[in-house]
This record gives sequence, C-alpha cells and structure tokens, in this order.
Amino acid sequence: MPILLGRREVIRQIADEEKISLNHVGIINPETSSELPLFCQRLERLERYRNTGNKDSREVMVKPNYFAAMMLQYGLADALVGGANAAGGTLLRPMLQLVKPLPFTDVVASCTIVEFTSRSFGDDGVVFFADTGIVPDPTMAQLASIGVQAGLLARQVFGRRPRVAMLSFSTKGSARTPSTEKVAGAVTLARHIAEQVGGDMSIDGEMQADAALDPVFAQMKMPESHVAGKANVLIFPDLNSGNISVKFAQLFSECQSYGQILMGFTRPAVDIPRGVSSDNMAAMAAIAGLQAVEYRKLYPPPDTAD
Repeated sequence: MPILLGRREVIRQIADEEKISLNHVGIINPETSSELPLFCQRLERLERYRNTGNKDSREVMVKPNYFAAMMLQYGLADALVGGANAAGGTLLRPMLQLVKPLPFTDVVASCTIVEFTSRSFGDDGVVFFADTGIVPDPTMAQLASIGVQAGLLARQVFGRRPRVAMLSFSTKGSARTPSTEKVAGAVTLARHIAEQVGGDMSIDGEMQADAALDPVFAQMKMPESHVAGKANVLIFPDLNSGNISVKFAQLFSECQSYGQILMGFTRPAVDIPRGVSSDNMAAMAAIAGLQAVEYRKLYPPPDTAD
C-alpha cells in the first residue's frame, strides 16, 4: 500500500483538485504521528546524530525524509521514494544516518536505468548506468563495489544475468594511466566480491563504450569477452563521466531514464530528480517495490519493540 507523508488536509486538497482517489493510500503526518516520540528516542541514541550538536531531535524527525528513513529502517515501510521537490542530497543524508549499509560494502552510490528506443543495446534497450550521482572519484575498491551493486540491482529488477562493463578510455591496456589501471584492478576485485556474495554475473574491462555496447567493435577489440558488445550494466570510472553520459543520453536520444536508485543500503530507496513526470515517478515506485520483495528476504527488519 502506498504511504504519503505530510499534512493530511493538504494532501486531500491536492488529491481533490487533481481528481485522484486516496482509497487504499495511507497518509501519515510526522508532526502528529504516534511513532514520533519513539523515533526521536532512536535518533538521540545514534552517535553520529549526537556529534552534529543538534539538540532538538523532534525538529529533525518531523522532516518527511528523516521520518521516512526511520520507517524504512524499522520495517514500517518497505521502500522509500522521494526527492522530487527537494534539492539534491536531502534524501541521501537521512538514509546515510538512519539506514544500515550493505554488509559487503562501505560505499553508497546511485544507478540510473536508461531505456533506449533502439532495442539493440543492453537487454531490449535497457541499460543500467552507475555511479551517476554520488561518488566523485571512487577508489579501486569502491569502483569494484559499485559494479557488483549495480549488477545485483539489474538482477533484482529484471531477473536476467548481469553483464557488467567497467568502462574507460582504454580497452584492455591499449593505454596505461593511473585511471585505466584503477579500472582494470577494479574488475579483478569486483569478480571476487561477486563470488563472495553469490552474485551470478559476468564482469569485464577495462573497455571503451563502443566495445561494451557494439558487437562489431567488441569483435575487433575483445573477441573473447562474455560482456563486450552485449553489456547491460555500465560502470563509469568517475562521477563526471557517469553523470555526463546520462545527461547526453537524455538530451540526444529518445530514451526514458529512471533514477537515481540508491545502492549500498539494506533497504531500497530512490532519489527522484526534480521535474520528473508522474508516470516516471510511478515507474520508480514499482521498481522500488520489486526490490523490496527481495530485500525483505535478505535483510529482515529489526525488532521494532523498544
């Protein structure tokens, strides 16, 4: 069931104006919720909150993003979708403070799903791009973790075997710089992490974008690869290249993009960009719901009795 956070009278007024039914939709006002005192107690026990010097936990917890993140962590909600009317980072900050990270990683990143009209890319035109919004210059270990997380996400959403391409301006040592060496090393680390967590995926690189997506170039540059020419997950060496690539795809091709999907947490969340359409928002909620089914098996919520 969808849950909306905010003032009930405001939400009902907007729904009436837009002729939207609120049947089977929960509405919670954080300011008057019976959970608010308990949430404040939980927040006050967190060392990272006490270190901020903020003395008023209620002032923090009535903010919808913080209230939602606390609901998410303690199993009162299965997934979180927000950010459409807020500046970047306002959803990520409470997630970092309140929601437990995945056990095999210390990096939080984001992924954007791009659906191209050309069905020749990825899986019927669907390609996962990461990281597109959080880590400016990932280390080798962080890059490896991002690759595995994006692969697991692709598996959760579409159920197909991920083919993860670790991208660079070089293909298999055609150029050697600290950047290309970082990507090449991340491939080895990512394969090791995937094996440890039971992630059945193919990971290869470093490779150029044409080698990753175009079978003709793949045959010339990486004929033995199980990923080249048919990658459905693209891992960029830094945030500049990842974010720019998504923006170019949105501007210069007829595609739909869905994200940012936050990765690295034991609960699914989507930080929706400002200006997103209602159809896109509904699609992201559906994707988060699909993730939640799998997450509840892997990471049961803690006992909420305090």
